[in-house]
Amino acid sequence: MKKLFLPLLENGRRFFCSHSHMFVPANRPMLEEELNTLQNFLRQAGRLFVMTGAGVSTESGIPDYRSEKVGLYARTDHRPIQYQEFLKSADRRQKYWARNFVAWPQFSSFQPNICHEVLAQWEREGRISWLVTQNVDALHTKAGSRRVTELHGCSHRVHCLNCSYEMTRSDMQKLITEFNPDWNIESVDIAPDGDVQLKDEQVKDFKVPPCPNCEGVLKPEIIFFGDNVARSTVNFVFEKIRECDAVLLLGTSLYIYSGYRFVLAAHEQKKPIGAVNIGKIRGDNLLDFQINARCGKVFERLKITSAKKIIC
Repeated sequence: MKKLFLPLLENGRRFFCSHSHMFVPANRPMLEEELNTLQNFLRQAGRLFVMTGAGVSTESGIPDYRSEKVGLYARTDHRPIQYQEFLKSADRRQKYWARNFVAWPQFSSFQPNICHEVLAQWEREGRISWLVTQNVDALHTKAGSRRVTELHGCSHRVHCLNCSYEMTRSDMQKLITEFNPDWNIESVDIAPDGDVQLKDEQVKDFKVPPCPNCEGVLKPEIIFFGDNVARSTVNFVFEKIRECDAVLLLGTSLYIYSGYRFVLAAHEQKKPIGAVNIGKIRGDNLLDFQINARCGKVFERLKITSAKKIIC
């Protein structure tokens, strides 16, 4: 397949898709040549492996970390908690759970967008062999996808680090409320990892509930920065790469090695690799093509052209 890389800037002018969400970076419409390339790629892929990143969830209203001008790092000095911080510091756990508690009503209400919905439909049609997401927002499962590996876990589940106790994040919200009946703080500055920014004085009276089973430390089932994806999960995804015919990357820069290693494996196995992402992708020399466009707009075009073929 011919390598195709079309720039973010065309004729010295930056394009913006209409109705872009505030967390979606500057982008241009997909060109007809790109649509044809993507359609040919999808037609030739009998067993498609899909990997999604934050660029899929931004269109549902969830910010990402690194996008130019609109990512969390570009807009604020807020940084996500590190795994070792959470383990070793009761103060850091207090701050984390306070911020997460405030953010949860909004974060849990985010809904799938056209990307999630079309991918779920492709799974039902047997077009996707497996889907791996680097996101922790559960939007793929909300949309109906079942053949999914949540590489970095899911914010909708909580477990104890000391025993095998598990609970839903919604139940954790109720438990926190019971421990903090008079604590009431509001914030609208949502972060990608499902928390908000709060000042130290706002969280000083917040109480973190222990595990109801053993009084151990409760933690969301997500991979914090500085932690590692379980080896069993990594091996499982490598197996899914071996089983597929082609790999499609959606909304990911592959900045984190946990996802990049699977693209390296696919390339070594000579699997065709395509990508839809606004901005540079790590290891772009491994790709057969990249479309520098908004995922949602690309899927709208795919949906429209598919509908036209059915009608014809």
